[in-house]
Amino acid sequence: MSEDEKVVLAIRIRGQVRVRPQIEDSLDKLLLGRLHQARLFKMTPSLEGMITKVKDYITWGEVSEEFIERLLTKRGRLPGNARLTDAYVKKNSSYASIKALAKAIASGKASVNDVEGLKPVFRLTPPKKGYDGKKTMGVGMGGITGYRGESISDLALRMI
Repeated sequence: MSEDEKVVLAIRIRGQVRVRPQIEDSLDKLLLGRLHQARLFKMTPSLEGMITKVKDYITWGEVSEEFIERLLTKRGRLPGNARLTDAYVKKNSSYASIKALAKAIASGKASVNDVEGLKPVFRLTPPKKGYDGKKTMGVGMGGITGYRGESISDLALRMI
């Protein structure tokens, strides 16, 4: 994986009311249609353009292998809302466990879609102890939307 292609977690922070149609369309293409939904992406130039377009509605940043493993274990869901297990990963993909899958996703060699039946969207809860700032402002201005870098894990761990 090149330096440009990082694995990022994007979380929808703002709701669905009064969203411009172009922005709503981009959010739908990213599969972030509802509040507190999250997805793992390999950052590409086209994806970067979409994320820049919807930056006022989501927050995103790079995540570690350990975080991806925890996200898959706690919030990975199968049809029927069943939890993701090591046995299911071994049976329905070329990976032996959730840990091996997380390592491959973190290095950019795999994606969530490599496990047959695993839903690409992670449904999170509102963060424990709330957000740190105003929803309508970017992270750099004391808000909660926009690029967070490595600190996305701190917010997402409170939402898992």
